[in-house]
Amino acid sequence: MNTVQEKAIRIIEQQQKGIENTAPWMVGEQLKDICRREPHNAEIIAQDLTVADMSLVYAEKKLKQWADRQKRSGNSVCVPPNVAEGILREFYKLKPEEQPDDEALGVALNLSDFL
Repeated sequence: MNTVQEKAIRIIEQQQKGIENTAPWMVGEQLKDICRREPHNAEIIAQDLTVADMSLVYAEKKLKQWADRQKRSGNSVCVPPNVAEGILREFYKLKPEEQPDDEALGVALNLSDFL
């Protein structure tokens, strides 16, 4: 993990203090996963989280807006992880995940090798 990723995770953990096991805390956990997986987005997240209107609490409000439009089961509704990630990506304007090219994976086939 690079220093930008560590910085972003530190900021997230600071915002999570005192709100453990709440919806905004869970947003932070998902953002930490994105930071670990996508270093190119960690800087965007770190910068955005320093803006009051981009905090974990405000991000969670975006998820709640989506949930409020859904059909409820009793008094609750679930936001699937892939939907939550999509909402967070849009809210923080994150770049798409970088896909490794085939050469980086070592996947190069020459069909004549099989003849």
